[in-house]
Amino acid sequence: MGSERQKNVSKIQTTYVKQQEYAEIASARKRKLLIRRLSLFFVLACIISYFMISSLMTQSTKLEASAAQQKKLNQEFSELKKQEKVLKEEIVKLNDKEYIAKLARKEYFFSKKNEIIFNIPDGDKGK
Repeated sequence: MGSERQKNVSKIQTTYVKQQEYAEIASARKRKLLIRRLSLFFVLACIISYFMISSLMTQSTKLEASAAQQKKLNQEFSELKKQEKVLKEEIVKLNDKEYIAKLARKEYFFSKKNEIIFNIPDGDKGK
C-alpha cells in the first residue's frame, strides 16, 4: 500500500525545485569530497607519524648505545689514569739506585758481596 501511494505522488517541476535538487546534489558532492580529503589527510598524518616515531625510537636507541659506550670509555679512562700514576711512580723509583739494587736482587737473584740467596717455591708452602 505504501508503494501505491508513492506512485500517485508526482514531483513539481519548477525552477525552484530544480535548484534545490542541484543544491542537494552539490552538497552531497561537497560532503563526499570533504570525506575523501579528510581520509587522505588522516592517512598522510598516520604515515608521517609512523616515520617520526620510528626515527625517534632509532635516535633513542643510538643515544642509549652511545651513553653506554661513553660510560665504558670513562671507566677505561679512569683505569688508565690510575695505571699512568702507578707507572710515573715507578719511573721516579727507578731513578733511585737503592731501589734498582733491591729490585735486581729480588727479580734477578743478584746478591751483595758474601750474600747467599735461597729460592723457596711458592707452591710447596702447604706440603
